[in-house]
Amino acid sequence: VSETLQQGLYGWQVTDCSITLTHAAYNSVSSTAGDYRNLTPLVVMDALKQAETQVYEPMHRFELEIPTDALGRVTPVLGRLRAVPEPPVLRGAMCRLTGVIPAAQIHELHGLLPGLSRGEGVLESTFERYDPVSGPIPVRQRTDHNPLNWKEYLIHVVRRV
Repeated sequence: VSETLQQGLYGWQVTDCSITLTHAAYNSVSSTAGDYRNLTPLVVMDALKQAETQVYEPMHRFELEIPTDALGRVTPVLGRLRAVPEPPVLRGAMCRLTGVIPAAQIHELHGLLPGLSRGEGVLESTFERYDPVSGPIPVRQRTDHNPLNWKEYLIHVVRRV
């Protein structure tokens, strides 16, 4: 079970999950404990599908200090990076923006900031929370025997066609 939860439905680790075996029975004299171990990933994946498992992404709280005249250049970039800024606080020639942004986008924002702010922008960020992924769910390549494809998985586990 724990090995299967390492890659979940989309290749990402499943956390905050509890699985309880409520019933088991040998259906034939030739069944072994190994047969049940081999079928466990198939059952776990089916349960994850039925539970409508969601993928979450880390969100960072950011604080951005930029020249006030750069606000018009920075705001659309924040939108493209899926940031949710709060209303800006203007302080003379400088502007302070705070909000949340997906952690995966922080590096890109950091790289774009010098060009958007004439080298005067300062960015700070810290982890804040996890939010459900919006849009298409990112999928990681599997490194296991793919229990989402029953035929492929069983051929590998049984080691015969």
